[in-house]
Amino acid sequence: MTSERYPTSTDEERETAIEAASLAIQRGELVVLPTDTVYGVAADAFDPAAVRSLLAAKGRGREMPPPVLVSAAATVDALAVDIPGYARALMDAFWPGPLTLVCRQQSSLQWDLGDTRGTVAVRMPDHEVALEILDRTGPLAVSSANLTGMPAATDADQAEQMLGDAVAAIVDGGESPGAVASTIVDVTGAQGRVLRRGALTLEELNAVLEPLGATLTDED
Repeated sequence: MTSERYPTSTDEERETAIEAASLAIQRGELVVLPTDTVYGVAADAFDPAAVRSLLAAKGRGREMPPPVLVSAAATVDALAVDIPGYARALMDAFWPGPLTLVCRQQSSLQWDLGDTRGTVAVRMPDHEVALEILDRTGPLAVSSANLTGMPAATDADQAEQMLGDAVAAIVDGGESPGAVASTIVDVTGAQGRVLRRGALTLEELNAVLEPLGATLTDED
């Protein structure tokens, strides 16, 4: 596959890029898009074949399912169940932003993200272009735009070098505003756990939760 690259410097270019990316997703193809952390490679979360293509493009197996990006916090209730109050407090404080929450998955969802063990990792990115694409496509399975084991792409050039042959469209939003990946927090239990340190520190997260009588533990 030969990827098409779309700049977003002007309003007209941006609309063309968002429309092209949205149509490619609807066709079951992969798309590279900018986010507020690093560039991501995206597939329709409800298209199992597209998700398999995403994992294959990155050189990943089913044991490493991709997170899901959403355009609104309210969408989480359609994807997850038993969301604890402390998790909602974190969403209120840090969404949109670099926080991924691992929640208990809705059992009725007709999708296959891989070996999720009944969970789904969800994030709302703080990036206007990404949010506009998500508004048109619905939830997307999105992983960092790189080959497994390589540094995450922080611009469209890096993403194209690694994944250009596997994607239909590359939305070029310039240099990533944040080169650090999101912080991942497991919120499936009574007390949350930081699974991956990232753009948000444990101290920043707990500063929100401590007034509520809650704290997170650190996996490390």
